[in-house]
Amino acid sequence: MNEPVLVIVDNDRTFTAQAADLARSHGFATHVAHSVAESERFACMPRDLSLLDTELPDGSGFDVLEKFELDDYGKIVFVTGDPTAESAARAVSMPVSDYLTKPLSLDKLDRLLREVSIRVSRRGVGTSDADLGLVGESRAIRRLRTEIEKVAGCDVAVLLTGETGTGKEIVARALHRISGRRGPLVAVNCGAVAPELLASHLFGHERGSFTGANARHIGVFEQAQHGTLFLDEIAEMPPQLQVYLLRVLESGAVTRVGGSSEIAVAARVIAATNRYPHAAIGDGLLREDLYYRLAGYEISLPPLRDREDDILLLAHAFLDELNASNGTQRQLAPHCEHVLRQHSWPGNVRELRSAISRAYLMAEGDQVALDPRRCASVADDQTQLVFHVGMTLAEMETAMLLKTLKHYHGDKRATAAALGVSARTVHNQLARLKQLETHNLHPGRVDRRAETKRAG
Repeated sequence: MNEPVLVIVDNDRTFTAQAADLARSHGFATHVAHSVAESERFACMPRDLSLLDTELPDGSGFDVLEKFELDDYGKIVFVTGDPTAESAARAVSMPVSDYLTKPLSLDKLDRLLREVSIRVSRRGVGTSDADLGLVGESRAIRRLRTEIEKVAGCDVAVLLTGETGTGKEIVARALHRISGRRGPLVAVNCGAVAPELLASHLFGHERGSFTGANARHIGVFEQAQHGTLFLDEIAEMPPQLQVYLLRVLESGAVTRVGGSSEIAVAARVIAATNRYPHAAIGDGLLREDLYYRLAGYEISLPPLRDREDDILLLAHAFLDELNASNGTQRQLAPHCEHVLRQHSWPGNVRELRSAISRAYLMAEGDQVALDPRRCASVADDQTQLVFHVGMTLAEMETAMLLKTLKHYHGDKRATAAALGVSARTVHNQLARLKQLETHNLHPGRVDRRAETKRAG
């Protein structure tokens, strides 16, 4: 599991062969591509060292770097046979560890590989909380850790269930991280990709297979080769695609859109849904045969209200992240523990993170204080809302939308009908909320800025 991973993207086949052989002698799992297009399958692959050529047949190493997940890219080294001031300056401006020129001596490459190998070996062995990315000491979270450790090393498909915001993607990444699988983790939100594009996204397409298909596209099943494919919101996948997905899972092969040959895939599949699976089957949203194929092992994630002992630990962890990112040393105000425990957190861990981020941004000193009015907008009653003086209109609209959506089990059409708006309006509002959440903003503050701008 501590085997270091090397990715080489270089047009010089002699160099790549020599470098790959040397790396394997050092115990590296080595992956090679000779163009930007070929490197696409490594875009999400966790790696410890990347050697990128600045000149490739269809672009450059800079284009390859743009496809990488930069939170897990390891040490990146540009290698060039034609050094220029422009490429050197561009490399310096990016998160690149080194800029080397060819011919690259094997002694220099050997030192580089030894350096990375030593760093990887110091990670240690065994599973820690850092490996899993889970915070908490409640009975529910200890059970979850045990389940993850038990099933991670198996090839069985896993289905993650639980309410929105409980951390299903975090669990999927934990399963992959300690699985020992060499390939990458590739995540797809089945509800966020347009239905007409989802087949191409999942299974790939051949050039000319439909209007706009100007080049071959490698689907996520192939991108996740020897790794893990995480299919979030699986019940949002159109039924006709569920049929094809079932066939892929049973056969272990995909056929690209517009193609005729089958391509073997060896990706472990983890799926997730915030719906109750049997209710989704009854509503015709999830095929029963697909459910049984995906639920080789089912893990139910606990809502935050069942992890009361973890709420304060999570709040401190989120605040520590903000302090580390911004070079501050802010602390939670003394009254916050009571506020945190009183709230039911219907949005679970995601809501808690958002509340801490908002409080941090609003803090004027070293103490971060949570506004109890913002943490008490929703009553425990499943069909009612309680609004408080001081809430903005945008906050009330958001609360009503999310509560209604939850009542109808995520059915956007039913939600739109109940609220008297179009389904497009519901989709647009949810997209807006997701964008605000990504930037740690609050809908009420954004709306007031917009109103001020219009008034001006």
